[in-house]
Amino acid sequence: MPGKNNHQKKVVIITGASSGIGKALAYEYASQNYAVVIAARQVQKLQEIQKEIQKLGYDCYAVPTDVTKESDCKKLIDESIAKYQRIDILINNAGISMRALFDELDISVIEQVMNVNFWGTVYCSKYALPYLQKVKGSLVGVISIAGYMGLPARSAYSASKYAVRGFLDTLRVENLKNGLHVLVASPGFTASNIRNAALTADGTPQGDSPRKEEKMMSAEEVAQRIARAIKKRKPELVLTFLEGKFAVFLKKTFPRYLDKLVYNYMAKEADSPIEKK
Repeated sequence: MPGKNNHQKKVVIITGASSGIGKALAYEYASQNYAVVIAARQVQKLQEIQKEIQKLGYDCYAVPTDVTKESDCKKLIDESIAKYQRIDILINNAGISMRALFDELDISVIEQVMNVNFWGTVYCSKYALPYLQKVKGSLVGVISIAGYMGLPARSAYSASKYAVRGFLDTLRVENLKNGLHVLVASPGFTASNIRNAALTADGTPQGDSPRKEEKMMSAEEVAQRIARAIKKRKPELVLTFLEGKFAVFLKKTFPRYLDKLVYNYMAKEADSPIEKK
């Protein structure tokens, strides 16, 4: 029965769990018999996922959370502790993207992206940290290959992901001697609704994805790979070869060449802002 012997189970908190990678992570960890705390702004979707996981016989607890609000993030951690008395893994997955050239971009869009992607990670990590340190648990941030290189027409998104990577890398060093595990996970392009919800220059949602979603890695595969990396307590996970590992290698060795490759690659998107420049 869900909720039985809660204190004996390991507990994972997943933000941005109403769709995509976050939702896939919820099912992945439920199948591993974790008590799963799911958080997101879309309350109805969150509650539907909770019911679905509970029907499968697993323990799932939904906490409606807007990660841009520090009070919501504190509430998420407080409610998780009140229910389960421990936190073993925090996966900061909540994220939002954007697509517009910087010189056409409203500053409010940058603020919104940073509030979700960076500050959401900071707030949740701050309040979960003492409990993670207590059990030598795992603190995880799901970023993107955009956290390693600047993607044209994604200035705010890349900036936020670079910021999360720097933040978590620092926490890893600070906690080097107390057993805390910190993972920065960087999926390549993943089939999800992040591109549909991506913000345009004036802050309105993009709508249709400019990329062929069916050719991307599935959210379920990404979730499985992240879960394995957490189990192995890896510091870094970069997924896919050409768009991931090889691109990171080129960034270190042939940065100017990579800039040209990235520009040409992103310019091929449908209705690309770059090609209009």
